Amino acid sequence: MAVVPKFEVIEGWEKLPKGYIHKDVDGVGVDSKDNVYLMTRQDARVLVYDKNGNFVRSWGEDIFTPRTHGIAVVDDFVYSVDDGDHTVRKFTLEGKQLMMIGTPGKSSDTGYDGKTIASIQKGAAPFNRPTDVAIAPDGEIYVCDGYGNARVHRFKADGTLIQSWGEPGIKPGEFHLPHGIGISPDNRVFVTDRENDRIQIFDRDGKFLEMWEHVQRPTDISFDKEGRVYVSELWWRVGQNSFTRGKINYDLPGGVRILDLKGNILSHWCSADREAAGNFVAPHTLCVDSRGDLYVGEVTWTFGINLGGVSDGAHTFQKFARK
Repeated sequence: MAVVPKFEVIEGWEKLPKGYIHKDVDGVGVDSKDNVYLMTRQDARVLVYDKNGNFVRSWGEDIFTPRTHGIAVVDDFVYSVDDGDHTVRKFTLEGKQLMMIGTPGKSSDTGYDGKTIASIQKGAAPFNRPTDVAIAPDGEIYVCDGYGNARVHRFKADGTLIQSWGEPGIKPGEFHLPHGIGISPDNRVFVTDRENDRIQIFDRDGKFLEMWEHVQRPTDISFDKEGRVYVSELWWRVGQNSFTRGKINYDLPGGVRILDLKGNILSHWCSADREAAGNFVAPHTLCVDSRGDLYVGEVTWTFGINLGGVSDGAHTFQKFARK
């Protein structure tokens, strides 16, 4: 039987420097020393903390648009996604840019009207508001694309495009907002198909393998060293619409779900008491460090404060220590 991990929230872990804010935390990752990297929106930058929550540095203020969307920290490199300028970039841990995929300000033609996912008419080349990036063990780069597209793109480590797959829709291999992406320990590609309320799983060549439909509006996916799968899930409000489930008739709080690699649910927590420590407003990103501690970033301003029902100052980032 799989071990079910238990966690406790560590309030006050992050020592945010005076003058810094983050209304939305849209990306989180850890390096080989368990330093923690937050990608923030609006005041767009990368914030770096040591494993005890002490501030180390920030960078990227002169690079990113206010619409950053996620990061991956792999082999002590930082990969960023910026849906505001249609780029994916690779940096050193200190913020020196090493590579960029995409042309800033240039989007591919998908029919996207700039507002609604339903307006996307076709899948197209990279990028139209990409959303997340994952790095395979051999260095290949996988990008889900995203708000203005309906595709996954696979690149060589040097940024050369290998292949793309996906079209708008609800059939296997089709997407309505491929939002988060991860490479599992058994070398499969997991894509959180957010507005279709499901996770689609492919082999490394893009062949569809299976689909997990027992999740809610999944935003990001991560794996621990023991093979467990961590999924962040966004809040559905009454009156909103899922492409696969239709009109939402009940308030469905955001949360975190933990599964094994076969899709069996090990743990799930959420609460309508969204602002309480350890609960969630709008989970957008998550990762697990070498000790098994969990970090969750939330887009609280975009999906909470801005839409009402959540107070200004509600949490946007939390650490959960593994018991």
